[in-house]
Amino acid sequence: MKSFRQIALSAALTFSAFGAVLYTSCNKDECKDVVCENGGTCDAGTCKCVTGYEGTNCQTKWSAKFIKTWTAADKDASGASLPAYQAIITAGSSITDIKITHFSGNNSAGSSYFVNDVNATITADKITISKQSPDNDNYTVEGTGTYNSVDGKITWTYTLGDPTGATVNYTGTWTSN
Repeated sequence: MKSFRQIALSAALTFSAFGAVLYTSCNKDECKDVVCENGGTCDAGTCKCVTGYEGTNCQTKWSAKFIKTWTAADKDASGASLPAYQAIITAGSSITDIKITHFSGNNSAGSSYFVNDVNATITADKITISKQSPDNDNYTVEGTGTYNSVDGKITWTYTLGDPTGATVNYTGTWTSN
């Protein structure tokens, strides 16, 4: 009787071990070979990125596509074109902040609207400029820009205000240099 119990126990253990190996070989770890960078985490084989990063492995900052010099072609609400100008986007103080130098080019007097940088935030492909007076002279700016990954351009809608409170709406297309 002992030998029958030993044979049955051995068979049960062997079957259990075989079943465990078979079960683990069928349930592959989809994240085994996935390396997510910059705090990203793997879920079902795909990296889920933290705020401020994108890419297959969360390897790219959102700001990377924006940080460069742009040639701006803006128009006012009547459709009149402003003179083309160069705007420069640089990194801001946090992962989602940027600074824009020379935003909106020059006013009708030929001087720059803003001597200081315009501060903005980014969310993936969108730039948001909250209402601000960068030079503390009561000239204001606010608006949004959207990056198009197909053509590499930013499309803008923004409003400039003067010290009297009058505002003018603008649209624009910025092309990277």
